[in-house]
Amino acid sequence: MLYPSIDSLLEKIDSKYSLVSVAAKRARLMSQARDERLPKYVSHKYVGKALEEIYKGELTYRIAKRAESPAETNI
Repeated sequence: MLYPSIDSLLEKIDSKYSLVSVAAKRARLMSQARDERLPKYVSHKYVGKALEEIYKGELTYRIAKRAESPAETNI
């Protein structure tokens, strides 16, 4: 059984695609900067560590508002 489970992670982040994107970006950052937010991890791999941070609430995400292009504005 995987820790943390997909079901518990989807309670924190609403879609699998967002979950994969956030975990991958965090794993890449951790591998480059050796920045770890939790005192102890179950996983030894960076993606697993990123998923643990999401599960513990140390890592979240937000959707940025996109800028409107001139074609989308109503004149």
